[in-house]
Amino acid sequence: MKRMQSLVSSLVACGIALAMVSTLAAESVTQESAKVERIKGSARYKVGNGAWQTLKRGDRLKAGAIVETGADSRVDLVMGVGEPPAPRPIVGEVQTYQPTAEQNMVRIWENSRLAIDKFASTTTGADVVTDTKLDLQAGHIFGSVKKMTAASKYEVKIPSGVAAIRGTIYDMSVEGVIKVLRGAIYLSFIDAAGNSKTQSIMSQQQFDVRTGVLQPLSNPDKEGMPKVMDQLLAVISTPMATSYSSDQTLQNVPSTYAPN
Repeated sequence: MKRMQSLVSSLVACGIALAMVSTLAAESVTQESAKVERIKGSARYKVGNGAWQTLKRGDRLKAGAIVETGADSRVDLVMGVGEPPAPRPIVGEVQTYQPTAEQNMVRIWENSRLAIDKFASTTTGADVVTDTKLDLQAGHIFGSVKKMTAASKYEVKIPSGVAAIRGTIYDMSVEGVIKVLRGAIYLSFIDAAGNSKTQSIMSQQQFDVRTGVLQPLSNPDKEGMPKVMDQLLAVISTPMATSYSSDQTLQNVPSTYAPN
């Protein structure tokens, strides 16, 4: 009897071990990278406490990298791997704007600093779960986040809080001015009085952490943000160029929308 119980216990242990091995085999963690698709002006990067290096088009940045842009400069990043989408014209009202991006994209505007704190994906066998954490340390960014799985995370940290982003076209400054063209952002932040608060910022809304005011997106932003989004789509649909000296992709963006 004891021998039979021992045999059963051994079989159960083997079954558990095999299940664990099967689960580990099914889950594969990949450290993703952000590809530099375009640079206007001057930009540099470093990894951790390493030395600053000149940023070049085609460079790939992983977790731990920090990017800085100079005056009158900007950098366009594609976050991870995906199929390049074709540019899609705006049809009808701005509210119907639906770009066909299959990648997450970030534009780092001038005089800005953005750190990639975490950028990984896990293949579970049934799905791919992504975990992206960015840290906006100075300046201003514009971005697009594609629809993600329920377990995936995409967060942008600013000095006053953390923005959780879901299927969103957004604009964000280090001061805490957050604009959403489409999708939603859920912000956890510390207000001017030092209180912990949360704020949902939905499609066609903007929020200012400094004042605590939530209001409709301005008309210049409704016009300007789709144009910047289309510029990003055009950038990643264009074959890689070896070099260039100028970039006119902002020529049609209203001056009132230009970053502060």
